[in-house]
Amino acid sequence: MKRTFFTLVYYFFARFLPHRTDFYSFGSHKFRSYVASKMFKKCGKLNNIGRGAMIGTGATIEIGSHSGIGRNCYVNNVVMGDYVMMGQDVLIYGANHNFDRLDKPMSKQGSGEMRTLIVEDDVWIGARVIITASVKKIGKGSIIAAGSVLTKDVPEYAIVAGNPAKLIKYRNTSES
Repeated sequence: MKRTFFTLVYYFFARFLPHRTDFYSFGSHKFRSYVASKMFKKCGKLNNIGRGAMIGTGATIEIGSHSGIGRNCYVNNVVMGDYVMMGQDVLIYGANHNFDRLDKPMSKQGSGEMRTLIVEDDVWIGARVIITASVKKIGKGSIIAAGSVLTKDVPEYAIVAGNPAKLIKYRNTSES
């Protein structure tokens, strides 16, 4: 019942409040983050939920402390660590459509199993990144460049970019 109430408040009011950088926001981002935190399965402290973020019912989202979900993001079935930054318009898909049968239209075959994405601590996900259902884990300290399409897991301290995203380098090496 409590989650239902906060879900209604979020989708009918809080989601549309001004972004935190708008001069007229007057702390509206704090209210939005508070309401969203009451929807989540688990929530740390001092988080930021961007204006227009679509977070489902929040029942499948766990978010650590000092982490954020960017403006207009679509996020569901995710476990995020601490200090995770997410740019705007990020899409995280937890399932694909089934397409195995040729005798039945794909639209009538339903969806596959929902998977949970694990985003470890200190990760930066750039703007307009698409994370497909095949990704299970984004390692600690990694960076996903803006506009990337992530189709595979990301190791710790990796910088990945492109479509599909490929390893550029590791942050914890002295090589340039």
